[in-house]
Amino acid sequence: MNLINIDQKQSAEGYDIPAVEAWIAAHAEHFKPPFTWLRLEGGHSNLTYLLEDEAGKKAVIRRPPMGELLPKAHDMNREWSLIAALAPQGFPVPEPIGFCDDPSVTGALFYVMGFAKGRPLFSNEDTHEWVCEEHRAELAYSFIDTLADLHVLDPDAIGLSSLGKKEDYIGRQIKAWYRSWESSIAYAELDDPRAHEFKDYFLASQPQQVTASVVHGDYYLHNCLFSKEGAVVAVLDWELATLGDPLADLGYTLRAWPESENDPYLEPTAPTAVPGLPLRHELAERYAERTGFSVELLDYYVGFNNWKTAAILHGVYARYRAGQKSSDGVDLEGLREGILKALAGAERAIARLK
Repeated sequence: MNLINIDQKQSAEGYDIPAVEAWIAAHAEHFKPPFTWLRLEGGHSNLTYLLEDEAGKKAVIRRPPMGELLPKAHDMNREWSLIAALAPQGFPVPEPIGFCDDPSVTGALFYVMGFAKGRPLFSNEDTHEWVCEEHRAELAYSFIDTLADLHVLDPDAIGLSSLGKKEDYIGRQIKAWYRSWESSIAYAELDDPRAHEFKDYFLASQPQQVTASVVHGDYYLHNCLFSKEGAVVAVLDWELATLGDPLADLGYTLRAWPESENDPYLEPTAPTAVPGLPLRHELAERYAERTGFSVELLDYYVGFNNWKTAAILHGVYARYRAGQKSSDGVDLEGLREGILKALAGAERAIARLK
């Protein structure tokens, strides 16, 4: 995330600063106002600020964006419950400091977490700048080990049994995203027979779910903070987390990881488009050793996630085309191309399975 200085009057969008600081003073033992407030960019549009007290201690506060929200979107209670459950397990998340369940304080629920020092990686430039080549294998191994450690936690034992349905995770996802594809065809003015064909394939070929784990839903390099040596310092942005098939989570993570040296299908600006990283199969094998889960059908999960990505982008593209979202500054042709590239990725994965 990038820092934006707010003005000297200490205004912060979405926050009644005196009320919030009073709440923190009453609920956080070792973090006391007054604070300096700095806006953090990113975070899926949640209003996120870095707070710093007079002693130099830092924390981060998050609340939903202003305005009307979709049901279940920007669920602060969900995010809080995850970091509060995972932190005592030694899993790398920011320190949970406090959760305010009283919307009268500042108009919405919010939570405060510790500041984790590290950097997310959004592009190959980020990776080049932050982690030297000799530490990139360590980065990859720390990244995949962290995901494996999440997946072997027992949700029931850590108080997350109600996070979501445990059964038929992939089947439910396929049906939901296929409905999205079909409902978006008219506005998108784009249909592709592969979307329908692959839906049938993934339903008919669905492997048995190995277990029900906590799945992050968007576990990639931009949602982790890394040290200069490549270690995962903290995993962020738990908005999509639920219970489900851990191998589906793995497939999402590895779908954009290089399959081979000079992988021709890897986006040239991807954070993994740098020398010094292990290949996809090496990370999959390491994950299997750490979890005990077979990765023999990894291509199924990679293919499914590419198909799902195509459906997600198709819906976004349709909303832009319909005027439901402003398309100012949006590369609609690039978005359309992204749909077709994702379907092509699913096609390659299916071909490897046959």
